[in-house]
Amino acid sequence: MSRRPRPTRSAVEWEFDKVSFSREYPRTVVTKLLVERAEHGGWELDRVRIGADGVRRVILRRKIIRAVRTA
Repeated sequence: MSRRPRPTRSAVEWEFDKVSFSREYPRTVVTKLLVERAEHGGWELDRVRIGADGVRRVILRRKIIRAVRTA
């Protein structure tokens, strides 16, 4: 898994996380795992790719919220 900010054209900054699931995991299990990450980590689904080998490659994203120091 790699978490790194990726610049976008808008003023919003996103953090991305790559997750892979083996073909042995049924769709319902993958869905439950992703819902758990979304509810507790603030992630949302960005992209899903299913390879010819059956591996699901999922990219999740969440907004980076910058704290502004007030003086």
